[in-house]
Amino acid sequence: MSNVVVGARAIRQYEVDGRRTAAMADWLVYGAYGYTGRLISTEAVSRGLSPVVAGRDPDRLASLADDLGLVSWSFDLDGDLASRVGEFDAVLNCAGPFVDTSGPLVAACLEAGTDYLDVTGEPAVFARLAGRDDEASAAGVTLLPGVGFEVVVADCLAATLAARHPQATELAIGISKTGSFSGGTLRTVIRLLGDGGLVRRDDRLLRVPAADDVRQFDFGDGPTSTVAAPLGSVVTTAYSTNVETVGIYVDLPEIFARIAPLVAPLEAIFRLGPVERGLECVVTGLVDGPDEREREDGEVVVVAEVTGGERTERARLRSPETYTLTADAAASAVERTLAGDATAGFQTPATAFGPDFVTRLEGVDVEFESAGRR
Repeated sequence: MSNVVVGARAIRQYEVDGRRTAAMADWLVYGAYGYTGRLISTEAVSRGLSPVVAGRDPDRLASLADDLGLVSWSFDLDGDLASRVGEFDAVLNCAGPFVDTSGPLVAACLEAGTDYLDVTGEPAVFARLAGRDDEASAAGVTLLPGVGFEVVVADCLAATLAARHPQATELAIGISKTGSFSGGTLRTVIRLLGDGGLVRRDDRLLRVPAADDVRQFDFGDGPTSTVAAPLGSVVTTAYSTNVETVGIYVDLPEIFARIAPLVAPLEAIFRLGPVERGLECVVTGLVDGPDEREREDGEVVVVAEVTGGERTERARLRSPETYTLTADAAASAVERTLAGDATAGFQTPATAFGPDFVTRLEGVDVEFESAGRR
């Protein structure tokens, strides 16, 4: 096999039964050499897909491309981005923080007519892209942020329960401990720390002090206290359901749970540029994400419930480890987008592919329960 580039679009050439054949790379992974990007690129290759791997660092890209037998393309997010992304039918952005990287890539995709996907969980990104819905629809471009673990699971569970209980007015989703994080994820968390929690009440997004909104969920070992988190599905569920009051809660690792009550007074400090950048540098140097064994052995439980009147519908979902599911979900979302399953405009995972998108992923199991109000 050999890899060549014609213009900017890559062609993978193969020898099959003595005959040369070629497959055009029709999508690009930006930020491919990061922890999540590498997992997704590896998953894509295991499915017989051949994306171009891209990002800023040519040496890290070349190493990844050699490992996976792919073509690499090094470029940053300035200059004529539209001509670069215009070589492809879709771009999957894995380079965070997405509040910084999504803007230029989305603008380029809209100009070039290229579908845009990413794995963000940052609420501001969803709000920003939703505001470009009309523009994307007119351009025939799908804008599909959040094809990673948290948004895929929460958005699809919310849509499923809302369909089972159309009169529901409140939605709460609890996520059990998720294991260790990659450096990129923790850099994003550091930025979000300065904003406290985020909930939607009566269809209005509201900030709440860190650890101020606490709720109990039973993940299988009895009631567990969780705290409201500023996650992307707080925004996406406004589009995938008609439920107006929403909270997404997380079971913090023990060390975070102990310090959570101390975070609120420090939120202003986290917002200081030098402090934020310093913490990001420390994280980058010390954290590299879960290893292969942790990914294979890990499991996450997500509990969701919608309530309206005296009726409550609940669901308990068991999922593989978060990064494992993200790789599966992101690769599946790209495949279905390239197949034309996602309509143009701003989409969430559930509006793009239906609420059952999450249950079609490997290793996901869901149980439902109907009951009166607790």
